[in-house]
Amino acid sequence: MTGPGVDIRQLSQADDLDAEVELRRRAFGPMNDAERALTRSVTSDSVADGRHFGAFAGQLMVAAARYLDMRQWWHGRSTAMAGVAGVKVAPEQRGRGIGKALMTELLAAIAARGYPVSVLYPATAPIYRSLGWELAGAQYHAELPARSLGTLLPPGGSGAPLPPGGSAAPLRASLRQAGPDDAAGVIEVIGAVHQQARHCGPATRDIGDVRRWLSDPHLFSYLAPGAFLAYRWHGSDLGLRVECAVATSAQATREIWGVVASHATVAQRVRAQLSPDDPVGWLTREPDADLVHRTPWMLRVLDAPAAVSARGFPAAAGLAVAVRLDDPQLAANSGLWQLEVSGGRGSLVPCLTDNASTASAVPPVSLGPRGFAAMFAGVPLPTLRSAGLAAGGDPGTDDALDCAFAGTPFLLDYF
Repeated sequence: MTGPGVDIRQLSQADDLDAEVELRRRAFGPMNDAERALTRSVTSDSVADGRHFGAFAGQLMVAAARYLDMRQWWHGRSTAMAGVAGVKVAPEQRGRGIGKALMTELLAAIAARGYPVSVLYPATAPIYRSLGWELAGAQYHAELPARSLGTLLPPGGSGAPLPPGGSAAPLRASLRQAGPDDAAGVIEVIGAVHQQARHCGPATRDIGDVRRWLSDPHLFSYLAPGAFLAYRWHGSDLGLRVECAVATSAQATREIWGVVASHATVAQRVRAQLSPDDPVGWLTREPDADLVHRTPWMLRVLDAPAAVSARGFPAAAGLAVAVRLDDPQLAANSGLWQLEVSGGRGSLVPCLTDNASTASAVPPVSLGPRGFAAMFAGVPLPTLRSAGLAAGGDPGTDDALDCAFAGTPFLLDYF
């Protein structure tokens, strides 16, 4: 594709990948030798997989972006997800439309690859919104004193505090340090937690990314059946940063937080990447877990029927609603559809005529790609109407859609 004075194409191993790394340094700031080596490794892998694109002015790379092969969880079910990352334009080339041209090409590429949805963390929103991405969820950071984890409330909330690991059937014996060879097991455990908890939004990465993460010498990770913990020392005040703490049972939850609590004699603060309703807030004696930061992310539905079919829904939700979509970038999503949800599953099938919109006094709910992405992520219809992102329908269809798509989407990792 030819953009504003540039040629945009998929990168290959024949390209100068060190130029991509240098572009990253210029766009995002200094890197030490270890960070440069990691960036070079990540770049090489994404180029080999055909997931990296560059914009060239002659032979000079002036912009680049890639996507990660991920799976995202929605109410207990997962779907393939393209995580867009590393979008950058050389400082002297900014303001010429190169970034939008690059993202237009990347959008077409990930849609052609068959991904139902895409997610990104925006440094700036206008370009992404112009191509159909919309604010959908957040990565949440909570902070609590390490001493608060020293004693945990017992199950049922009665009696004296329970020391970590003090349950009748200790899990600690099966909790072991994890390494790169445990990548598949880590992915399985994290997915099982998201499935069981019917989480909305969190993602799992491919095995290569997880192996690389677990290879970090500064990361401490533990794995057990139904539990995974990853954390590192952080900052000059001897704090801990918990990057992942998930478990499928109350006992396992206490065990992994018990490992974190074992540092309480040295660490002062624990900062953790958590779901908005992580159980640790119900385990400490005092309400010490404070939300200290929220990083928003954006969602783009690439294949509307596939995304609805793959998404999980509350088992009690049921609806049959006419929906009109208008997607300027991905024409296959445009048209009049019948959206149905029943028994925890959804479908979006085309209406062959406009009879569905004329046979009822209720006009179809009308959405563009931004409105549909936000609704898919659980943003209430009244909010979308107030923002000018939804029209049609009536209060009854609003209630039915809000019930079906309800959720508080979150991600545990940043990319």
